[in-house]
Formats: sequence, structure tokens, C-alpha cells
Amino acid sequence: MSSDKQVHLILVDGSGFIFRAFHALPPMTSPDGTPVNAVYGFSNMLSRLLREHAGTHLAVIFDAGRHTFRNDLYDEYKAHRPEPPEDLRPQFSLVRDATAAFGVPALEEAGWEADDLIAAYARKVTDAGGQCTIYSSDKDLMQLIRPGVMMMDPIKNRPIGAKEVEAKFGVTPDKVAQVQALIGDPVDNVPGVPGIGPKTASALMAEYGSLDAILAGAEGMKASKRRDNLLAHADMARLSLQLVTLREDAPCPEPLSDLACCDVDMARLGAWLSDMGFSSLLQRMGLKAKPRPRISAHDTPAARPAGELPPIPPEPYGPYETVTDPEVLRKWVEQARTGGVCAVDTETDGLDPLTAPLVGISLAPQCGRACYIPLSHQVDLMDSLGTPQMPVKTALDILDPLFADPSVLKVFQNAKFDLLVLTQAGCVQPAPIDDTMLISYAQSAGKHGQGMDELSRLTLDHTPIPYDEVTGTGRNRVVFSKVDIARATPYAAEDADVTLRLWQVLRPQLRTNHALALYEEMERPLVPILADMERAGIAVDADDLRAMSTEFAQRMGVIEAEIHTLAGRDFNVGSPKQLGEILFDEMGLPGGKRTKAGAWGTDSSVLQDLADQGHDLPARILAWRQLAKLKSTYADALLNQINPATGRVHTSFQMAVTTTGRLSSNDPNLQNIPIRTEEGGRIRRAFVAAPGHVLVSADYSQIELRLLADVADIPALREAFELGQDIHARTASEVFGIPLEGMDPLTRRRAKAINFGIIYGISAFGLGRQLGIPPGEARGYIDAYFARYPGIRDYMERVKAEARAKGYVTTPFGRRCWVPGIADKSAVRRNYAERQAINAPLQGGAADIIKRAMVRIPAALSDAGLDGRMLLQVHDELVFEVRKDDADRLAALVRQVMESAATLSVPLVVETGTGTNWADAH
Repeated sequence: MSSDKQVHLILVDGSGFIFRAFHALPPMTSPDGTPVNAVYGFSNMLSRLLREHAGTHLAVIFDAGRHTFRNDLYDEYKAHRPEPPEDLRPQFSLVRDATAAFGVPALEEAGWEADDLIAAYARKVTDAGGQCTIYSSDKDLMQLIRPGVMMMDPIKNRPIGAKEVEAKFGVTPDKVAQVQALIGDPVDNVPGVPGIGPKTASALMAEYGSLDAILAGAEGMKASKRRDNLLAHADMARLSLQLVTLREDAPCPEPLSDLACCDVDMARLGAWLSDMGFSSLLQRMGLKAKPRPRISAHDTPAARPAGELPPIPPEPYGPYETVTDPEVLRKWVEQARTGGVCAVDTETDGLDPLTAPLVGISLAPQCGRACYIPLSHQVDLMDSLGTPQMPVKTALDILDPLFADPSVLKVFQNAKFDLLVLTQAGCVQPAPIDDTMLISYAQSAGKHGQGMDELSRLTLDHTPIPYDEVTGTGRNRVVFSKVDIARATPYAAEDADVTLRLWQVLRPQLRTNHALALYEEMERPLVPILADMERAGIAVDADDLRAMSTEFAQRMGVIEAEIHTLAGRDFNVGSPKQLGEILFDEMGLPGGKRTKAGAWGTDSSVLQDLADQGHDLPARILAWRQLAKLKSTYADALLNQINPATGRVHTSFQMAVTTTGRLSSNDPNLQNIPIRTEEGGRIRRAFVAAPGHVLVSADYSQIELRLLADVADIPALREAFELGQDIHARTASEVFGIPLEGMDPLTRRRAKAINFGIIYGISAFGLGRQLGIPPGEARGYIDAYFARYPGIRDYMERVKAEARAKGYVTTPFGRRCWVPGIADKSAVRRNYAERQAINAPLQGGAADIIKRAMVRIPAALSDAGLDGRMLLQVHDELVFEVRKDDADRLAALVRQVMESAATLSVPLVVETGTGTNWADAH
């Protein structure tokens, strides 16, 4: 190695170059579809640099994270920088991989910017008599230029010296920082002095010689706005100088001797370039592709050959660390910032994220390395390790900058729950985020469950510590805050560790499984929107609920008396055992079947069969059960679900439960309120708007039939929708040969039953039951329907064949809906699976469309200056709350967004309504 006096150090501004390369080059992807244009630009530059440079030492310098000492000086520093483009995020780690593949040292230091490290190494080298060349065009580095230090524009491949700096700033390099302090920098949010631009700043520097002299002389300047600003903002100018001056006393992470140039391992480099698909670069360098495992400088997923699944991370699970000291937590935060990705998990004392207390938080910045931060365990104010727990506010103050840092991806399993828990505790809402539950769901809806434990077993071949193991079971179960911290730590920290490992394996498969757009454009953006909806809740009229409960109880009493009269004696109507004895032992009704326990079966299907045969008692039992369910589920339960802090009920939207992508809800379940019955309308009347506001309902009209007309390409149905005709009357006219004019209601009702039944794969028996006609007659209707619309039967057969061949069907927007029972040996289960396969692309397509609309609506409302809130999503309907005077504007805007959420061969139509309660708006 050369002595220091002979050293010529080449420093590459890696952090600055990646942004320039990203915007300078057209989009490119690796073999598996990962964006790599910035990586390619960086690799090209590095290969040329290695070929042409005359240096003795070489290093690439990166930023370790967003938070540096400058943020401590001025908390608004770089606060307004936008989130990196989606296609750029995966390239940050790949650029580090490229550096490792080329055998070049990559340097970074937590708490310092790359520019500071460059300044420190430049000073170190020149003080020893050496030279330094900085490969960058960043104006902030131009203050370093002096004898022995020069810059080289890596894209234009031209030198930048004192002459070029003076032409740009009007001053010599040693005064650049002072000019920048006057001008300020809106990109980095450096305040500067208002009204002073480059020309004014350089003129002042020429006249006064320094920033201190300018500020000292401001009092004697001629009266002007400039003088006033200099006097008013003198302290900000001095602060700005501290922010823009590069620190030559920054640490040097590696000794200079370790940066000596060495020969490149060409086999290693060739394998990496081949994996990335950089064939032109391979050819230019005379290398032969030899596929081998990806070289990784950071433990994050990157590009790999198409079809090759990411390996399971091999690191052991634990041991994990309990963090109760703020300084230790700060080190974990810095590690997360350095890596650029961190899994996060919360522990609570309940399942309602709006009311459950936050007990602790887990972080996992690397696989196998995770910690648990206990916050409110009830252990006599001391944890089991004898260390006081951190106050919640202290921990969140330390974590907030990490959660808000746009350069660090926060990974959750079921992110919506954790976002609500954290924000309810007073934390900033984490962003950007990824959600392993939704990443998996976007690829495997219906194939398996999306819970963390199940995904861990399926994906990682690892069974996490069971919840029951740490909290106990049955009467011995305790809430999590009463779990000893020494037992809580391995359980809680493992959750974050498993989440990060799931992300590493599942995230790259989104492209392979053609689910990336679905996840990025629908599922992930919906997380904060649904969280806001749950947080907002909806008001209910408690007095009306009590009146409704009384009303339902009275009607149940009337029906119960009728049931006793029909049975010939009193009995407990709610007892399946007593009902079975009445129906099959005493009344001798046909079709009874005993359960394994020996009692008669009396579920709704049994009662419906009997009712269809004309037996009145089973029909009255069904009516009684319906009222009993509505009374207990809504009239009574809603009173207990009113949040005392908000006076509203807050349903929870489940994002990864259904096979088709539809949202479901619980506590309360709003999906099961009857739509067309009097009782359903009565329940909806209890959901009300806040004083001075109204509810606006926006509902897609016949969206699944429109999708059927589109995907099955049925000209007659398409024409009917395009002309705005009554689709059921048109169907009746087409199938039964009856003119549209004067269509009788019964015929239209039969056509309507066929239209909606077909998309659910209805059988002749099922249609006959709906219409009250024999199955043979219903079969004739179905045959006539398919004869008129043969394209629909072709579509159904095509979809069933797809399900049998692939195991799943696909919505028009690319969502895979898995149908596990499609190959079942049981004909009953197989037929059911076929009906699922027929309906899934239509119901799933409708779910995709409304999700696309939901993602766009909040921004549309904001842009229009409307403060209306989206409160509910129920199937194809959205419900909003808005000031009464703004209702018409909101309804028109929402209709426009929803109708333009997708482009079909038929128009999407949205019907809106307004009212002080949901029933009137619906």
C-alpha cells in the first residue's frame, strides 16, 4: 500500500448519485421485475470509475438514515422532503449490494450525513499531503473544493473546480456555505433569509466579506425590505450556516489503510450482474454470466431470477432484548434507520384498538435481532428485571422520528390494528408501511388464513410462541399487562422478528404472482383510510335503539303466541331440542334428521324446507328467529357498543377474511343487516348524522351484473346497460319473448331472480324455492336464459375450468381468488366450490372497484375543500357524513369518483341519497 503522502482517495457520493441516476435513466427492471434503473446507472458509473480512475484508495459513502445532529439543531431540517418514489425504494439496498459486488468499501455513520463523512476524509487525506476526488455534482459538497480536493460529475464525467464553483455561486468555494446560509434551501428546509437570492447573496459577500460582517452591518444599511429581513432573521441565518456547513470533524468509520484499492473478484461480480440482468454491462466488462446466490450488504430482499423463491432467513429466533432505558432505545432506532426497514408490533390488553391500552412495542430491524419495550406492565412499577419501565410518552418521543421517517419502511402484520393502537396512545401515524397480512392476502385469498402464526408455519416452517403459553387459558388467563416482562419479551419480540422474516419471503413474490399492483394500488393505501373510518365511527340514536328493542320484543311475543297455538301447547321457542320434538315427534312433519347427539336437526335450512312445503309453524319460527337475531345483534348490542368517549359506534373492518377481496366488519357486523326488509330499514334508521350534518349514501347499481355483461361479453346485456334500460325487464323480454311495454311484475321478478341467481351459480332447486315453483319449471327458465345468452354459460364453464387447472380464479383486476374445494371428492362440496368459482370474479371485481374508489376519495374531498368523512363501506355502498349545506356537492363528487374508478364496456352507475339517518339516505 502507498504511504499517506502518495494517497489519492476517490470518494463516491452514493446517496446523492442514486437519486440522479433514477431520474436520469428510463425505467428498467431485473429478471423478476424489480426496478433497477438507478442500480444500473450506479453500476455503470462504478465500472467506468474502476476502469479509469488513477486513485490509490476508494470508497462509496452513504447516508445512514434521515436523523442527524442537524435535526437536533433544527427539528424542521429536511422535514418536508417527499417520500422516495415507490420504484426507487427497493433500489437503495441494491446499490449497496452493487458496491459489495464490485469489492468497494461502503461507508456510513449513524447521526451523520454522507457529505460530512466526505468532508472528514477529504480533510484527513489533504492534511497528510494526499489528494481527494469527490465523485458527485451536489452543490453542498462544492464548499470542500480547495488545493488537493476536486469534484467530478459522475454522469457528465467532467471536473468541477474552483472556477466552476465561482461561476455557479459568484464566490470562491470557501464562502459557498455562507452564501447558502443567506439563500436558504427549500429542499432541505434550511430557512436562510427571506427575499435573498443567489445574486443578492454573492453581492453582499463581495461587499462585506463574510456572513458575520453582513449581519453586523445590516443596521447601517439603507432602509429596505432586505435590511429589515437581515435584521429580523439574523439568528436564522446563523443557524442556517450551522446546517449547511459540512463537518470536517465527523468520524471516519474505517481507517484510510482499509480503503486501498484491490483487484475485483470478477467471478463474484459476474454472478451479481447476471442476477440483475445487466447483460450489456457484463458484455462490456468481458464477463460471463454464472448464476449464484445474491450478494447482500443488507439483510433485505432484492432481485433474484424469476421463479426462484426467496430463501427462509436462517438466523436463530432470539434471544431477544428487553429495552427499558431511553438511550438503549435510541440505539435500536438508529439501527432501524441504518437498515431502512423495521418490523413493528404492539401488545395491548384487548382486541379493540380504540380502547385497548398500549402495553408494549416490539421492534425488529434485522432477522433474529428484535427487542421488546414494555410500557405499562402491572408489576409494582418495576419490571421483573428490576428496571423501571419507560413512561409511554418518553418511548413515543424517541420512536416518533423513526415512525415518521419517510426513508424507513415500517412493516406490520395487520397494520391497521397497530396504527390505531399507536395513534390512540399519542404516537405519530407510522409511514410508509408494509403489511405482511395484506401482502399474503393479495396473493392467496381463500387458499389459507392470513394470521401471523399460520403464515409463519406455512412460509417459515416455524411455530411462534403461543399466546396461551404466556397469558394462560380459561379462568387462569390474565391480560397481557399482567404477564411478567421476562416472559413477555420473547413472545412479543418474536412477533416482530417473524413479521420481518415474512416480509422478506413474501414481498418479492408479489411480482412473481402478478399481485404487486393490487397490493400497492388497493390494499396498502386502504389501511390508513379504513383506520380513519374506524376512528371516526358513526352516531346511533340510543333512545331509538331502546324503542326498537321494545318493538322487536313485542312482535316476538305476538309471533311466539301464534307458534304456541300452531303447536298446540307452550314450549321454549328458543330451544332447538324442544322445537324438534314438536315438529317431528308430535306433529310428524316429514324430512326430519337426527344429529350425532340424537336430537332432531332444526337449523334454518331444515325449517326453510318445511316452510317451502307450506307448513306454517316452521315459517313462523324463522320469522321469530330473524327478529331475535336483529334484537340481540343490533337493537340491544349497539347500545353496549357506543364508545363513551365519542358517543359513536366504531365498527372494525376486516381486510383479509373473504376469498373475493370484499371487506367484512364486526362489532357491529354491518354486512348482515337485511337490505330489503322492513326490519333492516328500521335498524338503519338508528344510525344517524351528527347535529348540523347529514348522511350521504353512494351505492353502485347492479355492479355484479354489469361486470358479468363486461367479462362474458353479452351484447344484449351490454346494450341494455348502455341505454339505461331496466335490466330485469330487458332480460324478461329477451328470455320469455315478452314486449318491454306493459311487462307484468311477476315476469320481471322471475327475470330478476335469474339475473342475480346466475352470478351465484344458482341451481334449479334453489331458483324454484325462490320463485315458489317446481324445480322442473325453474330448470326451464334457466335453460331459456342460457339459450338466449350462451356467452354466460361459456363464461361459467371457462371459469370452472380455470379453477380446476390453477386452483384459483382471477378478477378483472388481477386478484387471485383461491377455490380449495374445486377438486374435492365430495360432489356436494365440489359443486359448492364451482358456484364459488363462478361468482368470485364478479363479487371480487366489484370489491376491487369500490376499493379503487375508496383510495381516491379522501384526496378528492380534500382537493375540493369538503370536510365530509367516509364512515362506512357495506358491500357496494359507501356512507359519508357531511355538513348539510355541502351534501349535494359531496354526493356529486363521490359519484364522479366512483363511476370513474374502473373502465368497463358498460357504464358504472352510482345512486346517491341523503338523509339525517342511514335508512333515509339509503
